[in-house]
Amino acid sequence: MKIAVVILNWNGKKLLETFLPSVVKHSTEANLYLADNASEDNSVAFVQQNFPRVQLIQNKENGGYAKGYNDALKHLKEDIFILLNSDVEVTPNWLTPILAHFKTQANTAIIQPKILNYTNKNKFDYAGACGGFVDQLGYPYCRGRIFETLEEDKNQYNEPLQVSWASGACFAIRKEVFFEAGKLDEDYFAHQEEIDLCWRVHQLNYAIWALPQSTVYHLGGGTLHAMHPKKTFLNFRNSLFNLVKNKQQFVTLTILIRMVLDGVAGIKFLIELKPKHFLAILKAHYSFYKYLPKMIKKRKPTYNKEKFSPLKSIVWRYFIEKKTTYRQL
Repeated sequence: MKIAVVILNWNGKKLLETFLPSVVKHSTEANLYLADNASEDNSVAFVQQNFPRVQLIQNKENGGYAKGYNDALKHLKEDIFILLNSDVEVTPNWLTPILAHFKTQANTAIIQPKILNYTNKNKFDYAGACGGFVDQLGYPYCRGRIFETLEEDKNQYNEPLQVSWASGACFAIRKEVFFEAGKLDEDYFAHQEEIDLCWRVHQLNYAIWALPQSTVYHLGGGTLHAMHPKKTFLNFRNSLFNLVKNKQQFVTLTILIRMVLDGVAGIKFLIELKPKHFLAILKAHYSFYKYLPKMIKKRKPTYNKEKFSPLKSIVWRYFIEKKTTYRQL
């Protein structure tokens, strides 16, 4: 079973200087690739000169996370793809439990390691933490992170667990499943496309696991800062895309509720004197309406029965019931 660790890069020389050495040092059992999204800095030359073991894939344009990986992975022959952000530090033997699990669990399609925060290594990272879930309204949350609350890692989530989604910051997927599920949706550009992919993988009856025995550290915001309005735009729009494409029951009701809650979030941004984020939500809704017919055509019906109660949403549990950790849910 061969593994390809693929790092997507766009003008990321400083990140590669910091994080690539750990990947090269601790990934001896894998083939390493840099998929470059038409960078305009000298990051490609830097890797070629300093890390000859890393093979280069040069994409013709910056198509974002989704298109960048789709364009790169179609060239690879390995059995397992590991999609790794350029701002992730890996640890010794991080690949060992991942490979062992794939070898013994044929139905497992995707695996995520425990993702801790690079700048505060005793806390979980926002992007994926220790495995992700999606509530009835389509809001993602994680073992170790709910909304903006990051838990301290006290080994409370050290048991392997089947989860709803794995973080795009670092996840491993079987090659055949990646293509069977239809690859990443390039209309997303970036953000939440991994949740969409995982949703489709579940619909194919494969399993997704979080394996805390493998640990990595994620900086976050390396390409797009957490408080950049474009990130707000992509997250709000793409979350609605996820519902239209994948939710099987109560879709219209769910989207109407989400629209109201998005309005509340917009008012909150105005109160916080962040008008650019308020405008980003408006733009997200406009773009959502524009893409809606296309997203409806991408729906693939399943027959899973579902009970609907917005009071069970993570929004209610977190903001009203004040349950801020995964174990309290």
